[in-house]
Amino acid sequence: MLMILRTILYVLLTVSVMTTYGVQDEKNSARETLAKTTGEYDNPIIKQRADPWVYKHSDGYYYFSGSVPEYDRIELRRATTIQGLGEAQPAVVWTKRESGPLSKNIWAPEIHFIDGKWYIYFAAARTDAPFDHRIYVLENASANPLEGTWAQKGRIQTKWESFSIDATTFEHRGKRYLVWAQKDPDIYGNSNLYIAEMENPWTIRGPQAMLSKPEFPWETIGFWVNEGPAALKRHGKIFLTYSASATDENYAMGMLTADESSHLLDPASWSKSKKPSSEATPKRVNTDRAITALR
Repeated sequence: MLMILRTILYVLLTVSVMTTYGVQDEKNSARETLAKTTGEYDNPIIKQRADPWVYKHSDGYYYFSGSVPEYDRIELRRATTIQGLGEAQPAVVWTKRESGPLSKNIWAPEIHFIDGKWYIYFAAARTDAPFDHRIYVLENASANPLEGTWAQKGRIQTKWESFSIDATTFEHRGKRYLVWAQKDPDIYGNSNLYIAEMENPWTIRGPQAMLSKPEFPWETIGFWVNEGPAALKRHGKIFLTYSASATDENYAMGMLTADESSHLLDPASWSKSKKPSSEATPKRVNTDRAITALR
């Protein structure tokens, strides 16, 4: 069952230097106390990580994945508290290739636990086409995803051979769905949101349906973008948050809503908020998947 993470993870592109371990331990203790007693967090929890994603597993750990500044690898970290993720030691679980597919700009890795195995969904481009991304999947059968072997399951094949990023997945009433951002060659703009049912964790089946495209003024500043979807299940509803416009102070978060009993592959089942649910300011920039779902 999905729960809504009760904080927005603002990941700021800043650099900090720890002075001494003693001072850092004292800061960590103060942060944990703040979170436990007030329900608030000392943000940013993790610095220099765009596209943040947090997943709470049945083993009691919170798992974190996000884009690293070099965009050349996938790291994972885990901790028993959300605040603790900031000080957890990251483990590199996959690195980009030297050339060809999967060789450039590794974006938005997202970890999931499906049918007893771990999966990471991510987007990657090529050195000769650094922004021509496609969606790929990794699999790991280890109990601890920071260990074991991550095997490549291949690329997720969609309707078009076009820019595709930010895949997320969720289960509802015995069916698994994939939601992602993709460029439709026949629609003006950079990316729209699509949904499809899944045959297995790395394959979609049946037609894909468009749930949203940039149309409101707050979705079309700088770029015409809908991206970074995250699924939330709560109070008989299914919510899809997403990001829109350019990734600067104009970046905003929108939301789609469907009744849990509706046909999720039917675009008519989803209502779109006309106003953003969260907006950025020059001093505070939203990130993809800023609100994440915990299992």
